[in-house]
Amino acid sequence: MRILFYTHSLTSDWNHGNAHFLRGVMRELTTLGHEVLALEPANGWSRKNLKADQGSAAVDRFARDFPGLRSVAYGSGFLHEEVLQSADVVIVHEWTERSLVERIGRARQESGRFTLLFHDTHHRAVSAHRDIEALHLEEYDGVLAFGESLRQRYLGAGWGRSVFTWHEAADTALFKPISHEGDCRDLIWIGNWGDNERSAELREFLIEPAARLGLSGTVRGVRYPRRALDALAEAGLDYGGWIANADVPAAFACHRATMHIPRRPYVKALPGIPTIRVFEALACGIPLISAPWNDTENLFRPGEDFLFARNGAEMSAFLREILADRERSEALAASGLETIRARHTCRHRARELLSIVSILDRAGTESSMRKEAAE
Repeated sequence: MRILFYTHSLTSDWNHGNAHFLRGVMRELTTLGHEVLALEPANGWSRKNLKADQGSAAVDRFARDFPGLRSVAYGSGFLHEEVLQSADVVIVHEWTERSLVERIGRARQESGRFTLLFHDTHHRAVSAHRDIEALHLEEYDGVLAFGESLRQRYLGAGWGRSVFTWHEAADTALFKPISHEGDCRDLIWIGNWGDNERSAELREFLIEPAARLGLSGTVRGVRYPRRALDALAEAGLDYGGWIANADVPAAFACHRATMHIPRRPYVKALPGIPTIRVFEALACGIPLISAPWNDTENLFRPGEDFLFARNGAEMSAFLREILADRERSEALAASGLETIRARHTCRHRARELLSIVSILDRAGTESSMRKEAAE
């Protein structure tokens, strides 16, 4: 099959975690024998910010890091209908401009030859629901929601014909344990500041425990305001700015522990949805301690795959335990890695996607047959 992904960006992962997942899924679909292409806006926000922050070399390295993947940048004059004519499956991400979401829907209505899916990996369905409500998804065959709570939101609002849960996962061709020779630092946190959606949580679960324990540590990510940078420095944590996702496994390898601090909208309004960093960290075999979130779908084995800290005091206690007890640390890392390899790789998600497409194709065929019989 020829599969098209309309994404905000495949070439840039600057404050854009969905690129991590799509790269892995596209790689796996290609391995399974499908022709895969990404389409992204030439002036996309993530791509522009990456170039402004890191220069053109950071954009150019995508081709070196992911040589088997293709992405075409489109502008205002791009002929989308011509590209769509040769597609079997089209997946449109939620960050796509509203007018283009609707244009692709019209193309689906006129041609009827490709399966069309809408892919949502954000919290706008609850935090800015009018933005999603305004989209015309009538011509979309289905919606891919990256968690059951988001799926239920779509179903309850009546958005989309069919809604499927399609979680993110680890690109295990890239994210895997790497041996490291030499000394390791204590702690690494990789994540963006997040528009104040977790500023209090970062202070409670990252900054204060690191300062309390006197840990050596590294923070990577973007959009940190000056007050946050000052707080990191006061806690003894080194801030390194943006990190290419292809470099993250090596960064995990030279640290002894990491943590997950979810954004508040997911904890409060969309329970059960971890960020992709959880999957990626566990795939690299690094012990993980998480701030509170509710694993409503039993994606993991809390207490075995990672530890849940209910507050900053527990985060400090767990960090102290993991850094002091090598056997405990190794058992935790091994368990998390086992769960990822068994359930949460991009190969799993690629096969799930193909299964969803097959279900929709059968439903479409049966509907057509019933219509012909009625006529």
